[in-house]
Amino acid sequence: MSSGLFGLVLAIVVVMSLFSSSVRVLREYERGVIFRLGRVIGAKGPGLFFLIPVVDRMVRVSLRTITREIPPQDVITRDNVTVNVNAVTYFNVVDPVRSVVAIEDHLAGTSQIAQTTLRSVLGQVDLDDLLSKRDEINQRLQQVIDEVTQPWGVKVSLVEVKQVELPETMRRAIARQAEAERERRAKVIHAQGEKQAAEALAEAAAILETHPAAIQLRVLSTMAEVATERNSTLIFPLPVEVMRLIDAMGSRTPGT
Repeated sequence: MSSGLFGLVLAIVVVMSLFSSSVRVLREYERGVIFRLGRVIGAKGPGLFFLIPVVDRMVRVSLRTITREIPPQDVITRDNVTVNVNAVTYFNVVDPVRSVVAIEDHLAGTSQIAQTTLRSVLGQVDLDDLLSKRDEINQRLQQVIDEVTQPWGVKVSLVEVKQVELPETMRRAIARQAEAERERRAKVIHAQGEKQAAEALAEAAAILETHPAAIQLRVLSTMAEVATERNSTLIFPLPVEVMRLIDAMGSRTPGT
């Protein structure tokens, strides 16, 4: 092989290697942060673009939403109850340049700040609020974490408290409290029913007092109901006037 042909092949190989090292193709959800001689010149992508060999360096950044589970944390609530809580956070990069320049590892940084914020926020609420006001707590966690990660070019879209594990003694206490609450409601409902029944009986008595014939009709109706059953019950209707007469004679004294 002549020296001229060898040089041509070598030149073609060098050109192809430089061309392959300068061509970059990024997917729709990716961006490339370009450093030229160590200085940031911006982010490129998606699609096809070229880099200057040796001069340019690229850091690939994904813009997709990342799901990270917050490991279980032992938290002491404001009313001094120790609970074990774990959560999950959803975030994504909105500024590729800041996510590379402002922090060394935005994934680890977001995960760590989520853990510390979970302990801090849940330590300021009572146990009852932690169990019943889950949506408000999730929103507060999201706002606090997002304020910290915003300078990093990271947007925290959602934080969800997944599970709250209570001590066994606290579970039994909550069960007793719920049982006592159900008994209280049952007694209140029963008392309200008795009150309504007494009011209805008082109204019925007032109507019967003003209409004596209605009493006789009620007596006959009761006798008809009893007669339909097969029993040996005997009924002796006693007029109310007789009872009133007996009461009047009993209330009289010998001197009157």
